[in-house]
Amino acid sequence: KEIADLVDGVTKLGKIEYKSKVEQQAENMRKMLIAMAKDIRVILIKLADRLHNMRTLKYLPLDKQKEKAEETLEIYAPIAHRLGISKIKWELEDLCLRYLHPEEYYDLVEKVAAKRKEREEFIQNIITTIKEKLKEMGIQAEVDGRPKHFYSIYKKMKTQNKTFEQIYDLLAVRIIVNTVKDCYGVLGIVHTLWKPIPGRFKDYIAMPKPNMYQSLHTTVIGPKGEPFEIQIRTWEMHKTAEYGIAAHWKYKEGKTTEDEFDQKLSWLRQLLEWQKELKDAKEFMETLKIDLFTDEVFVFTPKGDVINLPAGSTPIDFAYSIHTEIGHRLNGAKVNGKIVPINYQLKNGDIVEILVSPNKDRGPSRDWLQIVKSSQARNKIRQWFKKEKREENIARGEEMLERDLRRHGIQPAMIKSEIWEEVLKKLNIHTIEDLYATIGYGGLTLNQVIPRIKEEIKKSQKEIGLKSVPIDKAGKKKEKTGGTGVIVKGVDNVMVRFAKCCSPVPGDEIIGYVTKGRGISIHRKDCPNIKEYLFDRNKIVEVEWDQGKNIAYQADIQIMANDRFGLLTEVTSVLADVKIAVKAVNARTTRDNIAIINLTLEITSKEQLEKVMNKLKALEGVMDVYRLSA
Repeated sequence: KEIADLVDGVTKLGKIEYKSKVEQQAENMRKMLIAMAKDIRVILIKLADRLHNMRTLKYLPLDKQKEKAEETLEIYAPIAHRLGISKIKWELEDLCLRYLHPEEYYDLVEKVAAKRKEREEFIQNIITTIKEKLKEMGIQAEVDGRPKHFYSIYKKMKTQNKTFEQIYDLLAVRIIVNTVKDCYGVLGIVHTLWKPIPGRFKDYIAMPKPNMYQSLHTTVIGPKGEPFEIQIRTWEMHKTAEYGIAAHWKYKEGKTTEDEFDQKLSWLRQLLEWQKELKDAKEFMETLKIDLFTDEVFVFTPKGDVINLPAGSTPIDFAYSIHTEIGHRLNGAKVNGKIVPINYQLKNGDIVEILVSPNKDRGPSRDWLQIVKSSQARNKIRQWFKKEKREENIARGEEMLERDLRRHGIQPAMIKSEIWEEVLKKLNIHTIEDLYATIGYGGLTLNQVIPRIKEEIKKSQKEIGLKSVPIDKAGKKKEKTGGTGVIVKGVDNVMVRFAKCCSPVPGDEIIGYVTKGRGISIHRKDCPNIKEYLFDRNKIVEVEWDQGKNIAYQADIQIMANDRFGLLTEVTSVLADVKIAVKAVNARTTRDNIAIINLTLEITSKEQLEKVMNKLKALEGVMDVYRLSA
């Protein structure tokens, strides 16, 4: 039975039909994660199997080689990294590079080999110097050197946009000692021998990586001005660095060890829990990759506790990692003692303090789903909307789905119950109310649902040979727009004006509100004011942008930045470069020396507005740029 379970965990699913390659891959990964959570030996077998596959990849056709290498680089190498099995990780990555980018791989091999003799002499001199100094100080140690792995060099060249000749720290020296005390003693000796490079010291002994890796890393300037890395660790740490979780394998050998082992695998069970909520295969695979192999950022609580999060995380991610309630009631954040926007990207060493709302009933904002980086935060936000606001989610989801169906020319009332049954079965959802609720809280997007419905409608039409559901064609007659660039469905020659409270522009989702004597007021759908009018459904009309019109619209944005000389000049220069007219400017400075600049711009589309906002965000000292709603 035990062996059967292990085999089941590593065997791919073969009897189920899948819509796509992504769905098949996602289901295989789900199954493997579940098996891993039950017995970690499953993934050790799977990694060994994958390593064997990669070593014999040359016997497969070229397209299969590329497919297998991509999957290995995206999934299996990250899993080996997460489990701390660096020996397998390095070999998998180098093999993937060989098959995915053969020219660059062999070019690297050639260049590394060309300087081999020179490099070996250099590293031998370094090792001899260290050994002599350690012997003098009475510290027992093993010292060796190695070149960086090919994929590591390749990645550095790509991320830093450098040539091979510009990458200097191609070498790493490893010093293995008996005790933690000796690690820090050796560090001091190394820093007296060679000058350390500021900002390149990492203490993974005090702050171990989630995969249990521990070492001291420092980069120093060598005798000829060449930088090189030195890693210092104990024998126990070295064992973990090479073999990861496999080095700690104590299967059923006493309760204490089992508890410690379970703790080391808690990330896996947590990951599995978060992934259960994801019904879409593509989203599952994307978030799995984030959970497995996103670079990490280490930040501190005000009490000095270390919290590690995916790189790019925000104060929202931090709040949810502390406690769900703190996340739900987040009201603001301070980083290093200063107030920051909630979409501020945390950096290594930041001290983060969460400002909590006194209102215990406060909940998260839907907008947070677009900001957070960690699966943990995203899942907890979704859970809140799913649990707290089911009725509201059902109403919201139904409205969103029906509106989008009409936009695609499908009348919701004409969809037969058999079609709904098939759609629900494909989406693994029990009832139509559950579907509405899932759309309402963000568990499914309309882009995931509408294609399923259209597919089932087409199948139904083929089976009976009739058009049972009217679907409008692309060439349908449009309602008149006047000169506004907006189509009001079912109404000709109506007066249209744009609401100043939200200033919609092409690309925004919009909605119309019938006013008294002033025609139809066009609002963004996320406008706070329009939400107050939604109870009066008779005054709400469907509107859409006329894609054939190219009209200028006004949009209001706000810039928050550290005040400095020339800031406003740089802002106007960016706008001039992209040929955007400025209709109004209002600038002020707060007591904290924060510049607040309000701009009214004349633009032609949401895409154009987002591009210029991104350019403004790139300016020195700019903390945030966002659209305004009154």
